[in-house]
Amino acid sequence: MNRQNQHLAIPDGIIVIGNDFSIVVFNEAAERITGFKSDDVTEKPIEIILLKTLNDKNIFEEAFESKKTYSNLAVNITCKNGKVKNVLSSLTPVFKGKNIISLIFVFRDTNEMLAMAEELSQKTKEVLDQQNKLEAIFNSSIEGTFTIDNDWIITSFNNSAVKITGYKKDEAIGKKCWEIFKSSLCRNGCHLEKTMTTGKAIIGKELEIINKSGKIIPVRSNSTILLDNNNEKIGAVETFVDISEIKNLNEHLHDKFRFSNIIGKSKEMEKIFSLFESVSKTDSTVLLTGESGTGKELAARAIHLNSSRRNGPFIPINCSAFNENLIESELFGHEEGAFTGAVKKKNGRFELAQGGTLFLDEIGDISLSVQIKLLRVIETRMFERVGGNKSIPMDVRIIAATNANLQEKIKQGKFREDLFYRINIINIHLPPLREKLDDLPPLVDYFIKQFNSKFNKSINGITKRVYELFSKYPWYGNIRELENVLEHSFVLCQENYIDIEHIPEKILQFKKSNVKVEFKKPFHNAEYEIIIATLEKNNGNRKNTAEDLGVDVTTLWRKMKKFNII
Repeated sequence: MNRQNQHLAIPDGIIVIGNDFSIVVFNEAAERITGFKSDDVTEKPIEIILLKTLNDKNIFEEAFESKKTYSNLAVNITCKNGKVKNVLSSLTPVFKGKNIISLIFVFRDTNEMLAMAEELSQKTKEVLDQQNKLEAIFNSSIEGTFTIDNDWIITSFNNSAVKITGYKKDEAIGKKCWEIFKSSLCRNGCHLEKTMTTGKAIIGKELEIINKSGKIIPVRSNSTILLDNNNEKIGAVETFVDISEIKNLNEHLHDKFRFSNIIGKSKEMEKIFSLFESVSKTDSTVLLTGESGTGKELAARAIHLNSSRRNGPFIPINCSAFNENLIESELFGHEEGAFTGAVKKKNGRFELAQGGTLFLDEIGDISLSVQIKLLRVIETRMFERVGGNKSIPMDVRIIAATNANLQEKIKQGKFREDLFYRINIINIHLPPLREKLDDLPPLVDYFIKQFNSKFNKSINGITKRVYELFSKYPWYGNIRELENVLEHSFVLCQENYIDIEHIPEKILQFKKSNVKVEFKKPFHNAEYEIIIATLEKNNGNRKNTAEDLGVDVTTLWRKMKKFNII
C-alpha cells in the first residue's frame, strides 16, 4: 500500500500511555506523523514527543486525575526531526475496576487533515466534472439512450430519447420500459429481453415503437448488459435512432426502381421485366447491352435494389470516362506513393462496393491490359490496390453494360473473349426506342407528369401531329433524348398541349430533311446515313451534329470511328 493510501486507510495516530506516563503502544500512523519508529519510543516517557512543549503534559496529568474523556484538543507534539507539529487529538482513559491503567491518545496531523480535505475536494471536483462530461455526452448523442435495472425500471433517459418518444425524463424514469415504448415486441421476446436473459449484445435490431402522441416510429436499436465494479449484472442499456426518413427514402427508392415502374408496355419490355425478376434472385454477373439512353443504369439499379444486396452500396463507374492510367486506380484503388500524384491511399470502386453491386458502364472501352486484371479479379474474387501486395477478398456483384458490339470487338482483337464469357453469364438487351414505339405513349405520359411537377404547370399532353412526328423520328438518343425534347417543349409551352411550335428545331429539321431512311434495312445502314446527312447539314461540325442527333459528342465520335467517317 502506498503512502497516500496509508493516509486514507489509517489516518489516526494512536499512542497508549501507561499510568507511569510511559509509551506502551505506538501505531503505524503515529510513526508516520511523528517520524519515530515504535521501537524508538516504546517504554519511553511521553516527554519524548512533548520535548519542546512540556506544558502540554499537564493535559495528560489532568486526564489521569479527572478520569474524564477529552476531545478536540489542540496539542503540539515534537517530531523526530525536532520540528513541532500541531495535532487535533482526544484522550480516553482505560479503566481496570475503578482505577485508570492507561490513556489512549488519538491524534491527527492538522496539516495532513487539511491536505486530505483539499485532496478530497479535488477528487470530488474531478468526479463531478467527469459526471458532467458523461452527462453532456449522454444527452448530446443523436441516439436515444436509456438504461434499466434488473426490474426493468428505467433509470436514465437522455435528451434524444425524450425527442424521439415525446416523454419527458421525469415521465420515463421510474417506469417499466414497456410502459414507455409500447412496441408489439415488448414482453414478447424483444431484443432487450434477449440481452437481459443471455447477457449478449444485440446490434441493429429494427422495430416500431409508439410515441407519446400515438404515432408509430420505426427505430433501429442496440442493447447490451450493464455491469457493476464486481462484474455483476445491474441492468441493461439501449440506444435507438429514429429511422423514419431512412425508411421513407428506402421505400421511395424501392417504389421508384420497382420493375413494374420502369416504363414499358411492349412485348419486348415484358420479356425484359421477367428477366429482371429472375436475375435479382441470384448473385450472377449480368451484362446489359443497348444503345446510349436506353436506361441501362436504371435497369442496373433496379436489379440491385430488388436483390439480396439491396442494403449494400450501389457503386457505378463509367469506364470510358478514365484513361488507361487512371481506370486501374479507380477500380482497384492505390497505395500511397504507388505513382506520381498518389499522395495518400485511396480505396477503389471494388472496395467501396463491398457487400453491394459494382456497375461497370461502357465496359467495352477498357484497355486490354486492364481487362486482364479485371478478368483475374472476377476469377479469383480477390484484388490488390495499385502499388500494394495485400490481396483483398471481393464481396461484390458485378453488373456490366455496353453500347458496343463486344463480339465484333473480340474479332478486332479489342476485347478479350475470356472476359466476355465471364461477364456475359446473363445477357439482357435493352432495345432502342424506335424498336418499341408501343412504349412511346406511356413514356410521354410519364415525363409530362414529371415536368408538370417540376415546372408547376398543367399540360395535358402532346397533340396528334406531335405524336406522329415522334413516331417517325429515329430517337438515336433513345429515352434520354425523348426526355430532353419534352423538357425543352415544356419550357416553351404555355398552352394545355405541346404542339409543333414547341418542338426543338432538330426534330423539325429531321421532318423536313429529304434524307429517307429505310428502316427495313439493317439499322447500322440507317444510322450511317443519318449521321452523314446531319454532318453535311452542319458542315462537318461535330458539336452541332451531336446536338441535332441528341447524343454526346463522344458518342458521335465513337460512331464515326465505327463507320470510318472522316
